[in-house]
Amino acid sequence: MLGRAPQDTPGGFWTYVLLSLISLFAAFPIYWMFVIATSTDEALAQIPPTVVPGSQLLVNLREVFSLQDVYFAASLVNSVIVSTVVTASVLFFCSLAGFAFAKLRFAGSRLLMLLVVLTLTVPNQLGVVALYIVMGKLGWNGTLLAVIAPGLVTAFGVFYMRQFIVNAVPDELVESGRVDGATTMRIFWSVVLPSIRPALAVLGLLTFVATWNDFQWPLITLSGTDYPTSMVAISDLASGNYVIYRRVLAGAFVATLPLLVMLFVGGRQIVRGIMEGAVKS
Repeated sequence: MLGRAPQDTPGGFWTYVLLSLISLFAAFPIYWMFVIATSTDEALAQIPPTVVPGSQLLVNLREVFSLQDVYFAASLVNSVIVSTVVTASVLFFCSLAGFAFAKLRFAGSRLLMLLVVLTLTVPNQLGVVALYIVMGKLGWNGTLLAVIAPGLVTAFGVFYMRQFIVNAVPDELVESGRVDGATTMRIFWSVVLPSIRPALAVLGLLTFVATWNDFQWPLITLSGTDYPTSMVAISDLASGNYVIYRRVLAGAFVATLPLLVMLFVGGRQIVRGIMEGAVKS
């Protein structure tokens, strides 16, 4: 029917069946991780394997947190610090840069934006050696500063915020602020930021998840230290000649919980931000 919005169209029986299957397929790895994290070594050796959670979760977690050469509790604290600082920095600087590229007119803006986009085509692995040398010159290798500094601003964040602000914030709104005598920063804080909260929620979640799950660079710069990030700690749990998978998956389950909480808390804002960013105003 013409004029009917997509959300007004009821889903059919097979739509719900398909969505349920997709949901189960997506959630099964997390469930299987929980099953192994709650099992014993004997249960894991059973054929066919058991698919029912056991009762050993607290025992396995106690072993993980008590290992002297892994420092799992400290690694979780480090991941929280790094992810929080990086996310806050990305939200502020990328939204500010996106506002400048979207609504301010200055010489070389198109060329600078093109350079920002071109950096997305360069794999991060190509810059690891140079980054390690720079951090060594600064004396930051082996500290959390070396993990935090490279992620304070991202090219994707600048590009995403620029595209969202172009569509979500009318030029007339910015001009009205100037007529009222507001400075550029005042317009950014009072006019632009309230209009782009859904986009900030999306970028914040993507940045937090990417920073929390980052493995390569923390492994390189924090190698040999006693307080790594959570992903490096999980790698330490899985190292050695004999891997105790119930410990590895118990640690992975704990490290996944903050991401699941963020998804459930900010899910509505995330969907709203994606939808608003896909439709031009």
